[in-house]
This record gives sequence, structure tokens and C-alpha cells, in this order.
Amino acid sequence: MLYRKIESYIEEHLRSDSDKILLLEGARQIGKSYIIREVAQRLYVNFVELNFVEDDEGAKLFKDIHSTNDFYMSLSMFAGEKLDKYENTLVFLDEIQQYPQYLTLLKFFRQERRYRFIASGSLLGVTLRSTTSIPVGSIIRKEMYQLDFEEFIIANGFGKEAVLLIKEKFEKRETLSESYHSKLMDLFRRYLIVGGMPDVVNTYLETHNVVKVRELQNSIRGLYADDASKYESNNGKNLLIKRIYDMIPSQMENKKKRIVFKEVRDKKGDRFDKFQEEFEYLISSGISNAVHAISNPHFPLVESVQKNLIKLYLNDVGLLTSQLYGRNVNPILEDERSINLGSVYESVVAQELKAHGYKLFYYDNRSKGEVDFIIDDYNNSSILPIEVKSGRDYTIHSALNKLTSDEEYNVKSALLLSNEREVKQNGKIVYMPIYYVMFIGEQNLEDFIFI
Repeated sequence: MLYRKIESYIEEHLRSDSDKILLLEGARQIGKSYIIREVAQRLYVNFVELNFVEDDEGAKLFKDIHSTNDFYMSLSMFAGEKLDKYENTLVFLDEIQQYPQYLTLLKFFRQERRYRFIASGSLLGVTLRSTTSIPVGSIIRKEMYQLDFEEFIIANGFGKEAVLLIKEKFEKRETLSESYHSKLMDLFRRYLIVGGMPDVVNTYLETHNVVKVRELQNSIRGLYADDASKYESNNGKNLLIKRIYDMIPSQMENKKKRIVFKEVRDKKGDRFDKFQEEFEYLISSGISNAVHAISNPHFPLVESVQKNLIKLYLNDVGLLTSQLYGRNVNPILEDERSINLGSVYESVVAQELKAHGYKLFYYDNRSKGEVDFIIDDYNNSSILPIEVKSGRDYTIHSALNKLTSDEEYNVKSALLLSNEREVKQNGKIVYMPIYYVMFIGEQNLEDFIFI
């Protein structure tokens, strides 16, 4: 079983006195159902799992239900022998987005306390936008992501104690030994190929066969495309979601790494507002990570966002490299100088920061240049710029220099992530190896002393 950090969160909630219903959301194929099932079966004598997608494709026993009494009747028909009382019975509503009325019913399930409930769903960001009655006070919404890099190295045999020692090095700004650095860089490059989708990671661990890994990644991309097609047909619209999604890898190779709106339909004059629903779907469904442009960054960053300038990254770096390089993994494993991995490195950093709870922004100033990421530095009521370099010219970063030296923005410190082993500081800029991205989180930065 793969180690997932969110397991302890789910277990803590189910052991707590809270009667709120945990709603776990995230993209398809990231392991939501599996981890809930693992924890629930360990904690509850009676566990009932309802998958509403399977029900909709089969008996439709729960489809046209709009009251708790009708639900309990159907539930007793489905699994009456597993139902007892609130303290020892957990009902898992999986793929709840398939029957959106259950999002409203959660409030009444909580009030009646007949059984305990937990729910999960994909495309919930899309579904909740059109749900008129969301039981805000009755649910706890928790976002889940695929395996981040820390979880990936643990899956590959890295002990948790070793991870804690590396984390201490990060917090103290210390350099790892050559052997540790080489091991982590090797695993990082493999993470670029495999990504964090649980089924893909398990396939890699079992076979180390890149063909099987790529086949599975392609099938996940196909599943995402099918979901987009269903969304379009269900809403009676002829949208361009799949077209924009397919454009993401190639657009990331451009200098600005932004979707060029006029290329979506090959029509001059097209702007962001023409494709707003497509972008909302790609972001809300969790299959892409949006990074919003800011030209005048002040804390908190959300107040300065430019909504019509967005970079889109695929939600999983393995899906990106499968599109860019196919079965040829040498450009990544061998770090070929002729191949620019800049967009791949940026993608994995976006993926990590998102998984660690950050809203994603980047600095884009016409006269001063562009910095890959900026996040809120809550401890200093400031901003933290992050530049990502995949090549050997990692010390060249004029836009980062200008941003950190501008007194208006009150930048205390900045991070530059690269392949280099040595941790060092030059002015306000701290140079760190790329794998330290796994520790960039609000909690970890509390102890990160900026000078």
C-alpha cells in the first residue's frame, strides 16, 4: 500500500467527535476511493460503499432519490445486513457528483445521525458551481492530490526518518552529501517520468517498464477527455475543453508558456472571455493547475491577480512528459544538454505547491520580466518569489533580481530551485536543489529563517 499523507487526516476526522461529513474532492485517478476504503475498513465494523457512477450505469437504485427516507429504504435493500447504528456504521458515498442532489442531502444525513457518512467525488468543483444548496455548515471539504514527491520517494524505499533528516537540512539551509544528492536527483528525474498517479506509481514499482507506464498515463488522459465530452453533451454546449487541454504541453514550450487564445480556434481577436467556461472546467475539475499573472505583487497576492492572464499546467508531471517525450526517457534520465526541461521543472513545482496548499501566481511585468512563481509569505506579510532553473545557467535571473530589489514589494527573501547541490545565499536569493520543493509548505516555512 502506498503511503499517503492524507490517510492520517481522514483517520483523525473519523476518530474525532465531529459530526460534520468529510467531503474528499480531487481529479480522477488520484486514489480518493482507495484511501477512504482502507481507513474506513480499519475503523468501522460496518462499512457500506456506494459508487454512484456504477449505480447510474446499472441498477439506478439511488438515482431518483430526493429524501432521506427514500434513501434509507434503498440503502437497506442494498446493504441491510451491514447497517447498525451511528457509532459503528460508516456509509461512503463515492462519485457523489454523479447524483448532485446528495450534496444537499448531506445536511440532513448529519442532522438525523442515523449512520456516519463520508463522501468523495471528482469534478466536484464543476458540480458545486451549479448546485443551488450547498450544506456549508455540515461538511468539511478537503482537496486531495496525487502522490507528491515526498510520497514518491517513500514509495521507492526512502525511510521516513531519512525524509525527516533531509527536512531538517532544508530548514537549516544546509547542503546534502554527494551521495544523498545523487540519490534524490535520480528519484526526482524518475518522478518527472512517472508522476504521482497511484496506479501509474504502482505499475512503475512492479514492472519498471516505461511502456506500461506510458500506456496507463495515456489512458488517464483519455479518461479526462471523455469526462470533458460528457460535460459538454450534458450541458448541450459545443465547447473546446479538449482542444485547450491538448494544447497545454505544446504551449508550455513557448516563451510565455500561456495559452494563445487566437490559436484555439485559429481565429484572430479571440480573447480569454471567449473561453472562460473551458478554463473554469479545466481548473475546477482538477486536471490542470492554473497560475495567475500579477504585475504589481503585494501581500496578499489574491488582491492583485490579473484574471485574464493564466498559465495552465497539467495536473501531473508524468502526463506531461508522456506527451512531450513518449517512451524516450533519456532526455530526462541523462539530463541531455540539448533538451530544455524548463517547462517540465515548472510543472512539477506547480504541482507540489498546489498540493501543499498554495494558490499559484507568477510575476509578469512588461518592463521587468517574469518570475516563475510567487506565493504568499504569511509569516512576514510579504511575498516569496520562486524561480525554477533546469539548466546550468541557474545564476542568470534578471527579473528575479529586479523583483527582490524593488522596495515597494517588501520582498524579504526569494528561492531559486535548480539541479545544483549546494545551498547558498546571494543577497536576498537563496539557492536550493530542486528536490527541496517537497518541503515548501506554510508549516515548514514557519521555521525557515529569512535573513
